[in-house]
Amino acid sequence: MFAIFFTEAMDPFYNIILTFPVIVFTCLLILFTFFGLIAVLGLIDLDFLNFDGPDIDGGLDGSEGLTSSHVLAGIMMRLGLVGIPMPLVFFLVSLIGWILSFLIVEYTFHFIPDGIVQFIVALAVLVGVLYAAAMITGKLLNPFRDFFKTAHQEVQKVIVGQSALVRTSIVNTEFGEATVNDGGAGLIVKVRSYKSEEEFKRGDKIVLLEYVAEENIYKVISEQEFKI
Repeated sequence: MFAIFFTEAMDPFYNIILTFPVIVFTCLLILFTFFGLIAVLGLIDLDFLNFDGPDIDGGLDGSEGLTSSHVLAGIMMRLGLVGIPMPLVFFLVSLIGWILSFLIVEYTFHFIPDGIVQFIVALAVLVGVLYAAAMITGKLLNPFRDFFKTAHQEVQKVIVGQSALVRTSIVNTEFGEATVNDGGAGLIVKVRSYKSEEEFKRGDKIVLLEYVAEENIYKVISEQEFKI
């Protein structure tokens, strides 16, 4: 079944996905798919991709000035992407951008002369497709924003004080995830050790001691210490 991917009939497809600007979205799609897979395995967490949207009002009252984070927050709000898990946003933007850029290159680029003209057009396509993909992603995910928010609030209410099992290779003050038994497949939460000198490894039993809303993490201690 997979033999077709190694035939000459696939050469035009490979040429397109390796053509600028499609190759940009090809790389992003591979990257975020890869990160998603290894996050599922518990080898990393995607905390660095999360964007909660800083308070942009502080930058508009003259007290702090307009920073890059405020600008980013404004863009995210305009696109309707605040309040949605960023790993999902990045994956969908990459996928939609890949599809749109592929179709544009496939059906229009043979009319454009090679060289600098094609590069300028490709650059414009990259910017336009990126914006369009972000807009489409925002429209697609907007109906689910309340669901993500409500689900998150309900989860944090009921699991503080519960036991969890470390699923990443290590849990310390900077990194870690754990699985909480909810009677189903289990909930995956971001955790950090409560004590700076304490670390946990995969399989250790811990207790969710405190929820830190600003960072969307749970401070944890060992189950043994909690029972003392």
